[in-house]
Amino acid sequence: MRLKLDVAYDGAGFSGWAVQPGRRTVAGDLTEALTTLFGVDGPTGLTVAGRTDAGVHASGQVCHVDVPPQAWPALRDSIVKRLAGLLPPDVRVMAVTAVPDAFDARFSALSRRYEYRVTDVPWGAVPLRRYDTATWPRELSLEALNAAAAGLVGQHDFAAFCRRKEHATTIRAVGRLDWRRDPDGILVATVQADAFCQSMVRSLVGAMLFVGDGRRPASWPAALLSRRERSSEVTVAPAHGLSLVEVVYPDSEEDLERRAEQTRRLRA
Repeated sequence: MRLKLDVAYDGAGFSGWAVQPGRRTVAGDLTEALTTLFGVDGPTGLTVAGRTDAGVHASGQVCHVDVPPQAWPALRDSIVKRLAGLLPPDVRVMAVTAVPDAFDARFSALSRRYEYRVTDVPWGAVPLRRYDTATWPRELSLEALNAAAAGLVGQHDFAAFCRRKEHATTIRAVGRLDWRRDPDGILVATVQADAFCQSMVRSLVGAMLFVGDGRRPASWPAALLSRRERSSEVTVAPAHGLSLVEVVYPDSEEDLERRAEQTRRLRA
């Protein structure tokens, strides 16, 4: 049977999501804890909604895993508490839910939403936020950041902002991209899209920051969308400012399956 896990983690101590030999990863820690509960032959097919890079955080990550159905009744009411006892303090599973086989954490998702936190004050991030807030060495204009963001919304080929993978498309549909300045002075970028390619969010943020500090015109990031290769002019923003905050899925089993089939098709 298939289980959906709602996961949060502080990415500072991880070499990203995906299992890597000799390195600590979120998937590695989760697999170890789930294996303790379900046995060596128990959990299989751990699949995540968005594979985060080293240092990137998550408060709304989602993954699924398949487990023996006979083991679920005994664990259903206590699995969240048991996982809390098995996992290190920088990763937590907030909910575990039985879902239809049609649910795919990666392909059934309608959208992913990230937030990027950055401060432009001279003293940098305050100590208690140093792991989730990047520091920019120049003063940033909220108006300029939003002007740059506006040109990136919509369906485009984001090749200039992505690390291209063989046989993979770089066409994405960005439904939301905007900035706000919170009462504490922190600038927060919100970006939501159907999916993201590797390094895309941090590259978009890096390009917009160069507009925000006055070194590039507001039209520059959107002008890069005409390119079909990654742009060496784009600076990738530091990983620790980025957090995955929400993944949205269809409500019905039929829509879950339809969405997964749609997502698997190569974007044209």
